[in-house]
Amino acid sequence: MKLVKINVDNVHTVQAPDQVVMALGYFDGVHRGHQAVIGRAIAEAQTRGIKAAVMTFYPHPKEVLGSPDKPMRYLTPLQYKIDQLENLGVDLVYAVEFTKDFSKLTPQQFVDRFLVDLNVTHLVAGFDFTYGVKGSGTMDDLAQFAQERFTYTIVEKLSDDNEKISSTRIRNELDSGNVSEVERLLGYSYRLSGTVIHGDARGRLIGYPTANVSPTERFFIPKTGVYVVTLSLGDETFTGMANVGFKPTFVDDLPEPSIEVHIFDFDRDIYDEHVVVTFLDRIRDEQKFSGIDEIKAQLARDEQTSRVLLEQRKI
Repeated sequence: MKLVKINVDNVHTVQAPDQVVMALGYFDGVHRGHQAVIGRAIAEAQTRGIKAAVMTFYPHPKEVLGSPDKPMRYLTPLQYKIDQLENLGVDLVYAVEFTKDFSKLTPQQFVDRFLVDLNVTHLVAGFDFTYGVKGSGTMDDLAQFAQERFTYTIVEKLSDDNEKISSTRIRNELDSGNVSEVERLLGYSYRLSGTVIHGDARGRLIGYPTANVSPTERFFIPKTGVYVVTLSLGDETFTGMANVGFKPTFVDDLPEPSIEVHIFDFDRDIYDEHVVVTFLDRIRDEQKFSGIDEIKAQLARDEQTSRVLLEQRKI
């Protein structure tokens, strides 16, 4: 798969294929609704014998046009989104830098420069995709901007439990800790990646050593609590349980939640290693304990629960 990063200033220099079918959208999470749009584009491209392209955007428009003191957290930061798109079988990804200048393009300018000039012969997008200044262009009025220079397919909303599958819905479920529901909406288990850093080593002292994972990107962090997880290190994947939270038994002022993974049946030094943590099930809320013995007893119960859930998943 080929990746081409473009912006409003250099799009005219792109050497585009003669013809492409393009899926258009932000696609944070690449969830089942997004997969329906992208899958339709791939099928259309295969029918025509041409390349399937995806156009996505970075950073999120809210980062450029919204409040700068509230950094956006992503289900799939750009590189992870690109990896997901490659796994789906996309041939070409245009990653468009969303800037204030880009946000000022009229719908006609966007269509002319970013669709027609990139040789889009057929476009696929969701029913609610908007484009141009303040999202003033809609799929309903695309025909007047396309001017018969390409055809297009509008993909209707994909619902689950009578509610649209959306990135916002998935973030809300993560805020509630419902990672098993998130798995259903995404079509895969939610994951984030990071580097294993040195912690306070308290886990090792009580018999439950942990890998303290510092996310390498601004991933959306699930609700605080204890989760059943897997941890991937290179080509190896291990099972375990993770605490996401503020360690209230020991710390009073942690600025943001930590992610501590106890890996089952594991005794290796993996400091500074890059790992991927995949969230499978949530066991309980984070708790404040009265002492070490109470913590050890609860962790033993958490481990037992985790192993049962992993066995049910046949992991």
